[in-house]
Amino acid sequence: MYTEKDLVRIAKRENNNKRNYLVMNCFQGKHIPVSPKVAFQMFDALAQELKNAYQNETLLLIGFAETATAIGARLAIRMDTYYMQTTREQVKGADYIFFSETHSHATEQKLVHEDIEALIGIADRIIFVEDEVTTGNTILNIIQKLEALYPAQVKFSVASILNGMNQQARARYAEQKIHLHYLVKTNHEGYAKVAEELIGDGGYIPVQKKQSMEAEQYFVDGYVNARRYTTGIEYQNACLKLWGQIKEQLPLKQLENILVIGTEEFMYPALFAGACLEDCGNHVVCHSTTRSPIAVSSQSSYPLHIRYELESFYQKDRRTFIYDLKKYDRVIMITDAKAHLTEGAASLVCALRSCGNENIQLFWWGENR
Repeated sequence: MYTEKDLVRIAKRENNNKRNYLVMNCFQGKHIPVSPKVAFQMFDALAQELKNAYQNETLLLIGFAETATAIGARLAIRMDTYYMQTTREQVKGADYIFFSETHSHATEQKLVHEDIEALIGIADRIIFVEDEVTTGNTILNIIQKLEALYPAQVKFSVASILNGMNQQARARYAEQKIHLHYLVKTNHEGYAKVAEELIGDGGYIPVQKKQSMEAEQYFVDGYVNARRYTTGIEYQNACLKLWGQIKEQLPLKQLENILVIGTEEFMYPALFAGACLEDCGNHVVCHSTTRSPIAVSSQSSYPLHIRYELESFYQKDRRTFIYDLKKYDRVIMITDAKAHLTEGAASLVCALRSCGNENIQLFWWGENR
């Protein structure tokens, strides 16, 4: 159904000596704006493969932050399984199982320990969900931690849109009876050279700050935090309630060009709301803010051209980014950050205003009250 040519774009990581390139999926809705229905169609193809493989098992799906949280959530919804995500954020009252993602600029990852504990003995299998698996080392890292804590109590699989593992890495997984599922097999041999030859002469826009938010703000309830375990049905119902509250605040029109933005690890609800807006007859694209500093280029064949530096929605003095903004009829931002941390929201609004966006709405969906 999909090919490497359809999905893969190679970008250059900024100041990362461990791996100089980043494999971007142009249908994923993270760095590159995409129709949410196009993203969901791709996610659903992977969900169907897993449905066929594990019809008689109770599953816990774990989506990897940042980039695979929406994929994991969608798979759990389509398959009606347990779901949680890894996180780099602090979860109130939680203790963690820590592991590292060595190629990333932000290496620390963690899972809420008590939630894993609660599902051991209920789930027959844990499936780790990624956008792209290159070596498989990060997932082996966390599997080793879990096997040490819970020996022989659960089986493991890995599901990803893209898989770039070489024969040796795949053999290592086969020896440990870890099943691999993916839509497209990729070959990384030329990726580093592509990134090395890139001239990063795109637009780099520094953080823009203003005292006032200059956007309509709404507080919506029914929040479910996917950093804690939930189920696909519970999360989908929460997103439906979220959409209902968003819809109440919109003068629903048709044929508007709309951008829906998620924040860092928080991606799925923005894609879901975007798909609902598409159902209303609008042209919609989604992407999200990210911690990933990626070089941008003026070359038309390169995937990213303008980088806007932002304050994080989640932590003061954390640098985050969004890429290739332009003018839309309406921009909707959805976040589960704490509402008192307004610097990140204000910096994103400033970036949007600088591109000519006038109709901007921000929905705070989280534990803000």
